[in-house]
Amino acid sequence: MKIAEFPPNETARIEALHSLHILDTPPEERFDRLTRLARRLFDVPIAIVTLIDVNRQWFKSCVGLDIVETTRNVSFCSHAILSDGITVVNDATLDDRFSGNPQVTGEPYIRFYAGCPIRSESGHKLGTLCLVDMKARSFDADDRALLKDLAAMVEQELAAVRLATIDDLTKLSNRRGFESLAQHALGLCKRIGRPACLLYVDLDKFKQINDRFGHAEGDIALADFSSLLAGNFRESDVIGRLGGDEFSVFLTNTSINEARTVLGHFEQAVQQFNRHRRREYELSYSVGIVEFDADAHRDIGALMQSADALMYEQKKQRRAAVH
Repeated sequence: MKIAEFPPNETARIEALHSLHILDTPPEERFDRLTRLARRLFDVPIAIVTLIDVNRQWFKSCVGLDIVETTRNVSFCSHAILSDGITVVNDATLDDRFSGNPQVTGEPYIRFYAGCPIRSESGHKLGTLCLVDMKARSFDADDRALLKDLAAMVEQELAAVRLATIDDLTKLSNRRGFESLAQHALGLCKRIGRPACLLYVDLDKFKQINDRFGHAEGDIALADFSSLLAGNFRESDVIGRLGGDEFSVFLTNTSINEARTVLGHFEQAVQQFNRHRRREYELSYSVGIVEFDADAHRDIGALMQSADALMYEQKKQRRAAVH
């Protein structure tokens, strides 16, 4: 068995994949429909939309197998993303790259494989739409053209997911994207018994910035604040713009005391930004912090409500102090 090399642009490719916030998300009909169609059109037992992560291949949609991921080392698709065209293995037992692969010598006893790379909008090969069979078979030019067309449909759906869940101005998750990702991350924390916290953040005096300096400057303030959030929380944390001047951060495997420490570092970053930018206004914010409690919070929505109430109380106290 030969382990696939990393593509020359691996770092940028992984960044493009992670920017979609699609890994470990629940099944979606838009992708399942395409794998079902591929299986039916090609009469194969297995069809998969697979994404190649750092150390694994993860299946966004899979018909014919009961697993959701494998290690990257045994992945046929890791080889497929090294090619611009379709990778076809007519009989894996006769291919030096795969003859010793545990998926060939053992379950599910792969013989035939065909994988077409699926690309991000920036052109990075994120994974494949692939077909798998337990018997050797041929794959002609018409088959290749059809698989390429189906892969293009997967790419369109990936683009649609991004547009539907990403805020255009800040490039953070929008409310829909944040709630979906945060709910999934919360489920993982609950399952493995790890703490989690949610920050509900409101940019202070945003209306005054808009009124005094114009909406274009207001957009700059939102983009600047979003960049500070993205740059000062972990890659594993879920960050979103909920709408207007409201943001939220879901911190996995983080206690309330740890969240306060992280927030302290964020405050220092905001102060440093204000000193260096020297605009006619400063960025400031109010925030509510809540640690997940299974007895008090049934889902991410309940957690957001609790944090929102604490944020509003902080904002009210600050206004009272000013007056």
